[in-house]
Amino acid sequence: MEERLKKIKLLLLDVDGILTDGRIIFDSNGIETKAFDVKDGHGLKLIQRAGIQVGIITGRQSPVTRIRAEELGIDLLYQGAKEKIVPYQEILRTFELSDGEVAYMGDDLVDLPILQRVGFAATVPTAVEDIKPYVHYVTTTSAGRGAVREVCDLFLKATGLWDEVTGRYFGDEA
Repeated sequence: MEERLKKIKLLLLDVDGILTDGRIIFDSNGIETKAFDVKDGHGLKLIQRAGIQVGIITGRQSPVTRIRAEELGIDLLYQGAKEKIVPYQEILRTFELSDGEVAYMGDDLVDLPILQRVGFAATVPTAVEDIKPYVHYVTTTSAGRGAVREVCDLFLKATGLWDEVTGRYFGDEA
């Protein structure tokens, strides 16, 4: 698994069921809300600091997702992707990446075409059972509750970048 992680240059994420717990909540005015975990956000900032680009491919259109992506400095945002493989292939062409240089986290059948191709595929414990045989890693942490952070930390430790990007918190940075 470490060898796979060392090749990664881009982490792509699904939203509902990965960055969130999968629930979609509408208030009485029809306004959608989502709950994002701050630990996931910090994990994404850490791997960005390590030079890994982050992107989102989601099947739904949501202003909340756009706001969260902007807040995290994620420019690669594809919403309304009913066939997620289409933006995935566009991303590979645009950034001249191979499948082996991409990690992806998804939790449902629509994610399977990407999960089967990437260098590192991860999911969460509540993912659809049919996709689990196709991933390299199932988090111990729940979706929307730090699962993305778990993968970010795993990457940083496997690649030896953990100390470099977290040193400031431990007082190790000059």
